[in-house]
Amino acid sequence: MPSNKSVSDAPIVQFTNCRILRDHRLQREDLWVREGKILNPEKLFFDEKGSADVQLDCKDSIIAPGFIDVQINGGFGVDFSLATDDFKSGIDLVSKQILSHGVTSFCPTLVTSPPSVYHQILPQINVRNGGAHGAGILGAHLEGPFISKEKKGAHPEHCLRTFEAGAFQDLLATYGSLDCVQIVTLAPEMRRSSEVIRELTKRGICVSLGHSVANLSQAEEAVQHGATFITHLFNAMLPFHHRDPGIVGLLTSDKIPAGQRVFYGMISDGIHTNPAALRIAHRAHPKGLVLVTDAMAGMGLAPGRHTLGQQVVEIDGLNTYIAGTKTLSGSVATMDTCVRHFQEATGCSVETALEVASLHPAQLLGIEHEKGTLNYDSDADFLMLNDSLYVQATYIAGEEVWRQDVSGM
Repeated sequence: MPSNKSVSDAPIVQFTNCRILRDHRLQREDLWVREGKILNPEKLFFDEKGSADVQLDCKDSIIAPGFIDVQINGGFGVDFSLATDDFKSGIDLVSKQILSHGVTSFCPTLVTSPPSVYHQILPQINVRNGGAHGAGILGAHLEGPFISKEKKGAHPEHCLRTFEAGAFQDLLATYGSLDCVQIVTLAPEMRRSSEVIRELTKRGICVSLGHSVANLSQAEEAVQHGATFITHLFNAMLPFHHRDPGIVGLLTSDKIPAGQRVFYGMISDGIHTNPAALRIAHRAHPKGLVLVTDAMAGMGLAPGRHTLGQQVVEIDGLNTYIAGTKTLSGSVATMDTCVRHFQEATGCSVETALEVASLHPAQLLGIEHEKGTLNYDSDADFLMLNDSLYVQATYIAGEEVWRQDVSGM
């Protein structure tokens, strides 16, 4: 049956012999793609009287939405918090390399830095679609400098800031511009943080709570003002205490506004979070869990000394520390590794392991109608994986942008 070219001249590709992650379960169906979007085959057959121009045998692969990393500081020797003359080529390199990890969209993350660094770097971060050139850029994640001194982690203390009388104007002066910003991490116990959270939320920017000594009521107040995310749960916050569980208590709080969901990031690298803590969080609030890598410049490189913004860090195996200390500083984990470790640690289903790295981050950012699912009319950003969840191929807008070399896994 010929294609109905009156609707579109673009070729229709039919991916066959696969299991598609749709509606929270793997379904044995074909995937139809045209012009970068996922097609509804019923409409194609009955409305357009169309058929596929190309058929691709997926050899029983799993097809899942592309991974979305909302907290990645760099990789492959590139540090997103370092103002360099070739910053754009650095971000291009990372976006290209993470295709092999199954990441099709990401938020380049800047750790606490001097205002001059934000002013130089942020104008060079442009929201853009992914493609053969690399993963799409959803906007920057600014982690700091409005965070707690006590829970600064790997963030340089001399660059930390507080909100003064101007509050939101202080933030604007520090960053210079919010044009490309998608997420801001701040400590909600800071004076005047509520008005900042409201202003950011009004502009469609996701506010995340982290690097904080907030108690539960302070965290709940921040959520009531619009905060929707927790930066790397358990790390750089007060430990859970039964009388005041702090930010961790948001996972089971009864003070969350109706219709609002609190999401929380977790670094599932086997280093930052004990498997038991992963299981506790997942069982307490499974629909809010978002896997993040928190990867830094040393990801993909040999052990040794690298940077994280203003700090020198040392990589020893999968451990990363501020040089000369035992303070953890980011990770060198890849997103596909985090997905596999998460499934192993929690014993969750394959579907769940894939959704915490795709659907949930898309829901967090409010882009689940375009990304994070394989629903009809959504972007055809997807992965082919084997049953062990190793990525075999990465597609963006229906085009293959990376494939595993068959000579070696």
